[in-house]
Amino acid sequence: MRIHQCSWLFLISFCLILLGVELHVVSGQCLTDQQSLLLQLKDNLIFNANKSTKLVTWSQNSDCSAWKGVTLDGEGRVTGLSLSNERISDGIHNSRLFRLQHLKSLDLSLNNFNSTIPDDIGNLSTLRYLNLSNAGFVGQVPITISHLTNLVTLDISTLLLLSISSLKLENPDLGMLVQNLSKLEELYLDGVNISAPGTEWCKALASSVRKVRVLSLSNCHLSGPLDESLENLHYLSVIRLNGNNLSAMVPQWFADFSNLTSLALVSCGLFGNFPEKIFQVATLQNIVLTNNPNLQGFLPEFPQNNSLQRLVVSSSNFSGQLPTSIGNLWNLSMLDLSNSNFSRELPNSMGNLSQLVYLDLSVNKLTGPIPSFNMAKNLTEINLSYNMITGEIPSTHWEGLLKLVNIDLRHNSVGGTIPIALFALPSVQKILLSFNKFTGQVPKFRAHSSSMLDALDLSSNNLEGQLPKSIFELGRLKILLLSSNKFNGTMQFDMIQKLRNLTSLDLSYNKLSVNASGKNSTMLSFPQIAVLKLASCELTTFPDLKKQSNLVLLDLSNNQLREEIPNWIWKLGNGNLLHLNLSYNQLMSLQEPYTPPTSLSVLDLHFNQLQGKIPRLPPACTYIDFSSNNFTSSIPTDIGNHLSFTIFLSVSNNHLTGIMPKSICNAPYLQVLDLSYNNLRSEIPKCLSVMSQTLGVLNIRENNFTGSIPDAFPFSCSLETLDLNGNSIEGQIPKSLSFCTRLEVLDLGNNNMSGDFPCMLKHISALRVLVLRSNRFKGRIGCQDSPGNWDNLQIVDLAHNNYSGNLTGHSLRILKAMLVDDSMLKYLQFQFLEVSGSRNYQDQVTFTFKGHEIKLQKILTVFTSIDFSCNHLVGSIPEEMGQLRALYFLNLSNNALTGGIPSSIGNLRRLESLDLSSNNLNGSIPISLASLNFLSCLNLSFNDLTGRIPLGAQFQTFPPNSFIGNKALCGIPLNNCTFLYKATVVSGNVIDWNLLIAEIGFIVGFTVVVMPLVFFTRCRKRYFELVDDVGVRLFPQQY
Repeated sequence: MRIHQCSWLFLISFCLILLGVELHVVSGQCLTDQQSLLLQLKDNLIFNANKSTKLVTWSQNSDCSAWKGVTLDGEGRVTGLSLSNERISDGIHNSRLFRLQHLKSLDLSLNNFNSTIPDDIGNLSTLRYLNLSNAGFVGQVPITISHLTNLVTLDISTLLLLSISSLKLENPDLGMLVQNLSKLEELYLDGVNISAPGTEWCKALASSVRKVRVLSLSNCHLSGPLDESLENLHYLSVIRLNGNNLSAMVPQWFADFSNLTSLALVSCGLFGNFPEKIFQVATLQNIVLTNNPNLQGFLPEFPQNNSLQRLVVSSSNFSGQLPTSIGNLWNLSMLDLSNSNFSRELPNSMGNLSQLVYLDLSVNKLTGPIPSFNMAKNLTEINLSYNMITGEIPSTHWEGLLKLVNIDLRHNSVGGTIPIALFALPSVQKILLSFNKFTGQVPKFRAHSSSMLDALDLSSNNLEGQLPKSIFELGRLKILLLSSNKFNGTMQFDMIQKLRNLTSLDLSYNKLSVNASGKNSTMLSFPQIAVLKLASCELTTFPDLKKQSNLVLLDLSNNQLREEIPNWIWKLGNGNLLHLNLSYNQLMSLQEPYTPPTSLSVLDLHFNQLQGKIPRLPPACTYIDFSSNNFTSSIPTDIGNHLSFTIFLSVSNNHLTGIMPKSICNAPYLQVLDLSYNNLRSEIPKCLSVMSQTLGVLNIRENNFTGSIPDAFPFSCSLETLDLNGNSIEGQIPKSLSFCTRLEVLDLGNNNMSGDFPCMLKHISALRVLVLRSNRFKGRIGCQDSPGNWDNLQIVDLAHNNYSGNLTGHSLRILKAMLVDDSMLKYLQFQFLEVSGSRNYQDQVTFTFKGHEIKLQKILTVFTSIDFSCNHLVGSIPEEMGQLRALYFLNLSNNALTGGIPSSIGNLRRLESLDLSSNNLNGSIPISLASLNFLSCLNLSFNDLTGRIPLGAQFQTFPPNSFIGNKALCGIPLNNCTFLYKATVVSGNVIDWNLLIAEIGFIVGFTVVVMPLVFFTRCRKRYFELVDDVGVRLFPQQY
């Protein structure tokens, strides 16, 4: 009986299985009307059949259940349609798509419709999932989407191309779009132009989509502030607001989103302090705050088992020390704190980040040694460049990092030897260690044929010895940079032919001697190099580079190249050479035919011995330097017609004659013009002043220019350096020069100019150097009634003029740069070509020291000097002179100054040169001057100083010439001061001070000792008792 019952159970089960199979077969069949609608849809759509993977499978010969991209329910009705990336361009409007009434999921993403979203989309009332992202739709988002009340996911996001939004939400706006979408959980509107303030879009979302978990509104032209109504979206898990100019603070209540897993606020214009509690949200996995430069904050203490996987706060103003607890982020795979203000030592606990894949801490102020990351077995990139990291990097730090691809430690202070373990890493592609303090030799590693290394940068270290041959066996190497070390020995240039993939080679500035006399560079196996730098490599001949069809940059400067520049050099890179530097050689001519390519952007031939006419300028060159040669021609009259793209032009220090052509003013982009140290004769063209709205440097010193400076500087003047020293220029300083508010260096010395002190320049706060020496300027020095301060003025040279009157304390107090010590060592320079590689024009100035002119080729911002010598100044030296504590050189000689030397000058602790000679100063030399330990030059001669020369370590080193011409001055190094005691003339009688002192001593002694013994009995008795007591002690035998 039991067997019978079991048989029935088995039979029933078997039947149910058969029934189930039968039901499955039935449900897999597509209803006829549904298949017909799909085929009609395919016929309507215009798409690329060659690249389609789904629509091409739709055929009448097969059931639509087998078609790709189609999902059916159990009754054979189409519920899902995915036509993503089908290259559809048209045919969506008025199609059969919108008759699929049972459709729950529709994906039309990654197409190219180039039309508006069809209004009929609202007919698909059963839709739960709608994805129209990056489908090429444009224009206004239709209101009919708001009819899709069952939507759970809506994605109409689009990538921004050229910052142009293709979709917009104006009418309807965001509030109208989502007003009926109460079931919405995921909303993606990235790239849609919403253009709404924070109070509007925040409240619209908070009132309608309370169940939303994913909110992605990047690049929607949203503004702030972030309204507190958003706090009502309790289910929020993902917040992406990248690329909106919110200009707001991050609210504290973001930390109350208990389900928050991802927060992305890239480039949002955020400011203020970022709430630390947000980092500590237990569910948070990703936080990205990149490119908010005004957003401040600190990393908090992280609890154990924190969920963070990606922590990115790069290009922000986060600062402080990395907490030791950062080692608790065991799930962290990406840590990017680059370009911020983090400081102090890297915590060793970072070695606990075992899941780390990507690490970028570059451009901070981090110090200390590098922790070991050998527990992070999946680490692919480590970038610690541009910090202040020290210590060494042991080989053990790199063991086991089999997936490490890029190592970037550039611009630090890492020392010691380079560990050989770096070259043994099997996946490493880039080793960048430049600008550190590595010493010793490059390790002799074994170059495996499987090595992936394609970039090796060891430049700017203290490496020495010969280059290991294994470097030239790295077959995949593309970039090899070894410049600015101490590598030595002789290297054959053809050694690089093994590096068949090499595109960039820099061996410059070592102690290497490169032999380039071979012809192997013409072989087909020789690498096609794009960048070749062999500066200071003792080259005596040009390398044979004729076959280099990819070469765009060639630097052979600072070598021993002689004779002529070969004409094949202009054909390098198939005529596409961009950069050529042959400076600091002994080249004398250019081989004809001279045909510079139209592509040439930088041509540097300065410091050679080139002769004759100035070579024809390349038509598209931005940087041209022909300075310090022997060119003897005039400047071509049409030179301006060849400067259409030129930014820098220097022909200084040649033997050029003739006039300055007016056509030079036709150069629309010229920023630096240097014609100094030539024999040019003419008036300064008026158009040159007008040109200063683009010109940053104008240097025509040491020529024979005449006339006056044209008073035509524009209101938008951009000049930073104006150097007209050493010409024959007359007239006054033009008033329009006051428009040049960026002016840092003004040198008008050694001309024939006249006029009063240039008070109209006082409001140019950028001015650092003012040289008016050897002209005919007159009047008082200073501008007490004029507004403004020279906050940065550090060099003032008014010597050899006709200035008169008193020096006032006010005229000194406005020299703010001389009041405070600045320990930052910077040079005055004009920066240009910042986009294509920063270049600097170095300002220079000439000053007088010990009667000799000294040329400062580089002007340090800490160097300060005042030279008012050879004028007609009267009165006393103001006490305020002692407030200029940063002053290095002071020269007030050859004036008519009176009174004493202020003792406050002893406060000028940095003073190296003091010249007060040839005045009418009187009184004694202040003792405080003896404490000026840096004083190396002192001249107080030819005054009316009196008394003893102070004793001091520095004062004893000055020669007698420093003090001569002061009749009543004595002491080292002049004669001794005994005459002060031997002879003092009083009313015509000579008093012998030695005799007088002896007599006074006798009288005082007699009065104190003898008189009491004679006239007082008690004193006399006590005296003899003391005498007897002393006698007994000294001579006991006699008593």
